[in-house]
Amino acid sequence: MNLINGKNILVMGVANERSIAWAIVKSLNDHGQVNFILTYENEKIKNRILKLTKEMDNVNLFQCNVTEEIDLDNLKNYMEDNYGTVHGIVHSIAFANREDLDGRYVETKKSGYDLAQHVSAYSLLAVTQRIYPLMSEGGSIVAMTYIGSQRVVKNYNVMGIAKASLEANVRYLAKDLGEFDIRVNSISSGPIRTLSGKGIAGFNTFIKAVEDQTILGRSVDPEEVGNTALFLISDLSKGITGQTIYVDHGFNIVGV
Repeated sequence: MNLINGKNILVMGVANERSIAWAIVKSLNDHGQVNFILTYENEKIKNRILKLTKEMDNVNLFQCNVTEEIDLDNLKNYMEDNYGTVHGIVHSIAFANREDLDGRYVETKKSGYDLAQHVSAYSLLAVTQRIYPLMSEGGSIVAMTYIGSQRVVKNYNVMGIAKASLEANVRYLAKDLGEFDIRVNSISSGPIRTLSGKGIAGFNTFIKAVEDQTILGRSVDPEEVGNTALFLISDLSKGITGQTIYVDHGFNIVGV
């Protein structure tokens, strides 16, 4: 079943083969003829993506640092000139300084707070502002979040605040873009051993503890998140917008 044939999809956040964004690319690629535009921040990440996509002839890469307005403007111009119409955006970008994750949240510096908000939350708004006019046929925007936006998670700190902001962005963007038949949703994944996850102190111990408390009794597979993104990007989810979909094996409903 070809769910997304002919769609032009912008994917932001592929860093290596363990990235959730890469799992999403694979799921989308397995279910239709998709044209991918993958952004990268620097040459090191570009080289990783080139290795991952060397067998794919439906991928173009574009350098974009979401903290730079000129990069975002250039991305919009590139998409307009080379694709014209965009059908989907996958936002899988987040960053915080290590010192703002460890220890006590109350000690967070303004510079660290602003950086986490800018990269992890504001960037969704900044990208959407520029790209949604190209979504003339409607479409879907999917952002990646985590339960640390709703609950206090040790060593997540300022990132939890940023993810809460991201989820609010999703709801307000969904309200504004509904008239253009553009849906905006987020996926809240259970913990996965990604590059960003490794930046959280005690992550391996944490992921085992979460696994023991899930209803399904196992860790989340990146493919499960990828398939959920496929559903949200495709027309199968045309009635869903402004939502956070949990892909965490039921962890979010478990009490003490």
